[in-house]
Amino acid sequence: MKYYFTAINKDGNKYSSELEASDKSSFYNEFKKTGDTLVSLKTNDLQNKSGLNVKTSFSLFSRIKNIDKIIFARNTANMLGAGLPLSRALGVSERQATNPKLKEVFRKLNVAISGGKAFHESLAEYPKIFPTIFISMVKSGEESGNLAQSLKDISIQLEKTYLLQKKIKGAMMYPTIIFIVMIIVAFLMMIYVVPRLTKTFKDLKTDLPASTKLIISISDFLAQNAILSLVGLVAIILGIFYFFKTSFGKNIIDSVVLKVPVISQIVIESNSARTARTMSSLLSAGVDIVTAVRITGEVMQNNNYKRALKRLEIVVEKGDSMSSVFEKESKIYPAFVTEMVSVGEETGKLADMLLGVANFYENEVDQKTKDLSTIIEPVLMVFIGGAVGFFAVSMITPMYSVMNNI
Repeated sequence: MKYYFTAINKDGNKYSSELEASDKSSFYNEFKKTGDTLVSLKTNDLQNKSGLNVKTSFSLFSRIKNIDKIIFARNTANMLGAGLPLSRALGVSERQATNPKLKEVFRKLNVAISGGKAFHESLAEYPKIFPTIFISMVKSGEESGNLAQSLKDISIQLEKTYLLQKKIKGAMMYPTIIFIVMIIVAFLMMIYVVPRLTKTFKDLKTDLPASTKLIISISDFLAQNAILSLVGLVAIILGIFYFFKTSFGKNIIDSVVLKVPVISQIVIESNSARTARTMSSLLSAGVDIVTAVRITGEVMQNNNYKRALKRLEIVVEKGDSMSSVFEKESKIYPAFVTEMVSVGEETGKLADMLLGVANFYENEVDQKTKDLSTIIEPVLMVFIGGAVGFFAVSMITPMYSVMNNI
C-alpha cells in the first residue's frame, strides 16, 4: 500500500509526501521516526487503479476448501507454539497460500491484527469462510491466553469432521457412478439399438409381448424427441436438486435417510459423532455450555438434529440435565450417548465423555462405510442383472416366436 500524507515538520513548514507500508500500523511506526506532525492521510493500493488485477479477479471465482482451513489452523497453531507473533504467522500463511482468495483473506486478517483488532473479531468478518465454531474457539483461546492450543483443537475438530464426510461420500460414489452409467447406456440403446430391432419386427409382422411394446414405445418417443428428452432429463435432475435445497425438501430427505435400512444407522452414528466431538471441542476450549450447544446445533446439517439441539439449548438454559433431552431423542441419538452424557454430568468430565462418544462412533462409521461397499455391490449386480434380463427377454422373445413359426 502507498500512503499519501500531509505533515508539518519541526520548522513549522507544511509538506506532502508518500510512504510505502504493508499496513497502517507499519506506516505509523515509520512516520513516528521523522518526528513530524501528521495532518492528513490517504491510501492507495499498489495494484492498478481499477482495484482488480488478474489475481484478484480470479480470486472471486476460487473456492476455499475445508482442507485449506484445516491446514491454516494447524500451521498457525504450530507457529504460535514456536513463539512467532500472530501477525508474522499470518504473513507466512499468506506467502504459502496458493488459493488467490485465501491469500487475500490472510492479507486482510494481517492488516486487521496489525491495526489492533482481536483475531476472533477479524475472523468474524468472513462468516462464509470461518464457521462459528472456529471463531468461538479462537475467542476462547485469546481470552484464556492459550490461542495455540485452541487452534490445534480446531484443526483436529475440522479434520475429523472432514474425514467423516469424505468416508460417507466415498461409500456412495461407486453406486452413483454405476447408476449414471446405466442411464446413459439405456438412453443410447433406446435411440440407436431398439429402432433397428423394431424395424425387423415390423417387417416380420409378428405379435409382440406387452413388455416389448412398452420398450418400443419408449424408444420411439426418445428417438423422435432426443433433444427434448435430454433437456427434460437434465431439467428433472436440476429440479430434484433444487427441491431438496428448499426447506421443505430438505426436511423430507432428512427424515427419509433416518428410515432407510443400513443408511439410517450410518446417518445416526455420524451425526452422533459430530455432535459429541463439536461439543467436546468447545467445552474443552472453555466455551460455556449454552453457547457450546447452540454452536453445535448450527454446524449440524440434518434438520432433525438441529431441532433436537435447539430443545437441548432451552433445557440447559433452565439448568436441567442434558441427558434427559438425549433420552427423549432416542430415535436419533443412541442410548450410549445418553449414558455417557449422564456419567459426564455426574463426574464433571462431560468434555472427556463426549470425546469418547465421538471416537467410538467415528470408528463405527468407518467400519460401516467399508461394509456398505460390500453390501452395495451384490445389490447393484442384482439390479443391473434384472434390468438387462428384462430388456433381453423383451427383445429376444419375439425373435424366438418368429423362428418357431418358420
